[in-house]
Amino acid sequence: MIEGLLTLLRPASWQVLLRDLVDVAIVAYAIYRLLLLLRGTRAMQVSTGLAVVVVVYFFAQRAGLTTTHTLLDKVLGSFFLVVIVLFQGDIRRALMRVGTRPWFANFRKREEYAALEEVIEACVKLAHRRIGALVVFERDGLLDEFVQQGTVLDAMVSAELIYTVFVPGYENPLHDGAVVIRDAKVWRAGGFLPLTANVSLDRSLGTRHRAAIGITDETDAVVVIVSEESGQISLCFNGNLVRGLDAHSLRHALYGLFYPKSLASRLLEKRASRKREERGDRASVPPREARKSAGQRATSSGAPTPATSSSRPAIERDPSESESRSGPDSTARRRAAEKE
Repeated sequence: MIEGLLTLLRPASWQVLLRDLVDVAIVAYAIYRLLLLLRGTRAMQVSTGLAVVVVVYFFAQRAGLTTTHTLLDKVLGSFFLVVIVLFQGDIRRALMRVGTRPWFANFRKREEYAALEEVIEACVKLAHRRIGALVVFERDGLLDEFVQQGTVLDAMVSAELIYTVFVPGYENPLHDGAVVIRDAKVWRAGGFLPLTANVSLDRSLGTRHRAAIGITDETDAVVVIVSEESGQISLCFNGNLVRGLDAHSLRHALYGLFYPKSLASRLLEKRASRKREERGDRASVPPREARKSAGQRATSSGAPTPATSSSRPAIERDPSESESRSGPDSTARRRAAEKE
């Protein structure tokens, strides 16, 4: 063993070192991507159980537990067949993802940033009107096997679209389900999610909150919930529910979940500086200039502008109206003056 280690550590040419580095990097990246595909899915739970079985197998072999080792040896003899049978759905989805998603594009697109802002804006409006909503963000784990029914939209994410989907009404069959966002697009609306089996939850939680906890228990999805009764905004991830959020706290939580910490801080700071600049621009405009520009816009659009003292036209009055206003005494005095 020591001789083999010394053989590995002996000086080698840079070509051999480069070849070994590339070899190790490829294997490490493949394992990393495999763990990302399995994270937040049922396959991860099953693979954890298989890992325990393998550890027990080697322990039984070392400890001389003949019966246990023989039994596990028969089971693990067809290990690859067992893996294919148990993970056939996950293997199929992983291969589909390899063909549809770029593996080396480990960055968040501008469309994803815009989608988060649109969802935040829509949820704040829905909470203000106390309209219930359930918005699911798909991450690494696909949600095809968890979302039932629903209508495939494949539309761009906008606050108006999300608000319209959840407006209750007899002619809107999509408002009772969930909106699922995949790759910065509204993939499906009106979908039904699995409810959590946890009986120890607060009894005040409704169906939307229980569905959010259920889908985040099974996958790595992130769910935003708007309560129809209280108008509160909640966020659910990894089976954890955070309630009573506003636009500011919801934005910080979503950015922290979807971006690395440094990138999330930069995006939040950039957005805050942009808002400060917009407020500064509005505050720097003098009131008179603001009224003048508003009047010019109204004139160009054909809307009437309020008349000033210098441009107010003279109003011609009817003599009869003057008489009616001055009264009968003044009329009699005027007629007597005319006779004289």
